[in-house]
Amino acid sequence: MSGQFGHDDWAIILGGSSGFGLATARRLARAGMSVCIVHRDRRGAMSRIEPEFEKIREGATGLITFNADALDPEKRTAILEEFAAAAGTGRVRVLLHSIAFGNLKLVAREKARPGRHGSAAAALAAELGVDERRVSEAVERLFGEGRDELHTIAAPPEYSASAFLDRDDLDRTIYSMGTSLLDWTRAILERGLFADDARVLGLTSEGNTVAWKGYAAVAAAKVALESIARAIAVELAPYGIRCNVVQAGVTETAALAAIPGSAHLKAQARLRNPFGRLTTPEDVADVIYLLSRKEAAWINGEIIRVDGGEHVSGALA
Repeated sequence: MSGQFGHDDWAIILGGSSGFGLATARRLARAGMSVCIVHRDRRGAMSRIEPEFEKIREGATGLITFNADALDPEKRTAILEEFAAAAGTGRVRVLLHSIAFGNLKLVAREKARPGRHGSAAAALAAELGVDERRVSEAVERLFGEGRDELHTIAAPPEYSASAFLDRDDLDRTIYSMGTSLLDWTRAILERGLFADDARVLGLTSEGNTVAWKGYAAVAAAKVALESIARAIAVELAPYGIRCNVVQAGVTETAALAAIPGSAHLKAQARLRNPFGRLTTPEDVADVIYLLSRKEAAWINGEIIRVDGGEHVSGALA
């Protein structure tokens, strides 16, 4: 324990039962901070989640958990009322928005493009004088075993041919993964629950500027989150609130696994990353811990990349 935080320093983590949220809960708890986790999981998933919560409870810090919809205004009110009663004189040092609830549909039906997937495998098979199916099967097997350099000729992702992004999909995704940050921040502020030196943090990805298929709604949410975070950084600074957004590299999480073509994204990221590996939730949690310390008080309104140099690398080696 660092001695940087005490039991009256609390972190509220929205989406804290897995991935970045859970890793951050563990890291801040190790630093002495008490943690309030809001998550939404089915009863069947709790056999995996509860042991993780128990590990945090075994430490010296406090832990409160709510299995509830963080996007429901009435639930948010009830959660904060119960939190305030349990925390007593404690105040929110960190609010982390780690909600991963978005839509992953294409904006329109895919149109076949001549000369795309299949031509390379077919040309290779013809050159070697072997059956094209044998080449394709070998490529898929080796790609599945971790030969990332084969991603360009491996089978491409499959998307729905009938379900496409609509207005409701966009609205739900932008609110859940983006603008809901403002509602939670204001609700905590209005109740006087923030510490004098508080940190509000969101999570974004390279999809904020790069178009990945099926990622349009989530990308829009990330851009909205970044804009809201800048407004919080400027307008709530007089209240002692600093607001920043962490841009993680491609990370092995349940949210990533839900993206069509995630295997290709991971392969490209490993090839591009100077360290040859994916970002981990713990990498991100460590930086969130650093941003929570008093020494980071002058960092405000920033997008901070945590990716080992993945974003700036142009190499595929």
